[in-house]
Amino acid sequence: MAVFFTADTHFGDHRTINIQHRPFADTATMDATLIARWNARVAPDDIVWHLGDVARRAGDVAGLLDRLHGSKHLLAGNNDPDGTRVVAGWASVGDYAELSLDGHALVLCHYPFRSWNGQHRRAINLHGHSHGRLKPMPRQFDVGVDARDFAPVTLAELLAPMPPAAH
Repeated sequence: MAVFFTADTHFGDHRTINIQHRPFADTATMDATLIARWNARVAPDDIVWHLGDVARRAGDVAGLLDRLHGSKHLLAGNNDPDGTRVVAGWASVGDYAELSLDGHALVLCHYPFRSWNGQHRRAINLHGHSHGRLKPMPRQFDVGVDARDFAPVTLAELLAPMPPAAH
């Protein structure tokens, strides 16, 4: 069983295609790509933490959760209507979480923090909301799909050294 993180899927939201310059002709193509990339990485028995901004319409969320692999936890974002929180299919719902994974303390929230609990004891902040546009701080990672090739990511992938830049 693996643990994955993602955010800012914005299923069904045509505005996100334009605002974030996503490379999709329409929401049907975007949604199909996001679902395919999610399910290509996540097995049915894996865990996924979705750090908010799931879908434009809460009425679409139950059907999406049925199509997406894994046990899904929601930390709601600013674009998640109340109806998204109450949909059956979430393993848990909240606004903030702290957990330990592979010997690392993690602080999870939709929003990036300037400082977070345990920051000076090497705790890691995972967030969404910024769509890959913020310069990261040490031990802070944007797990949103715009920053992660439109797919969930593991902690090991986030912590892996960056390959040297081509010259």
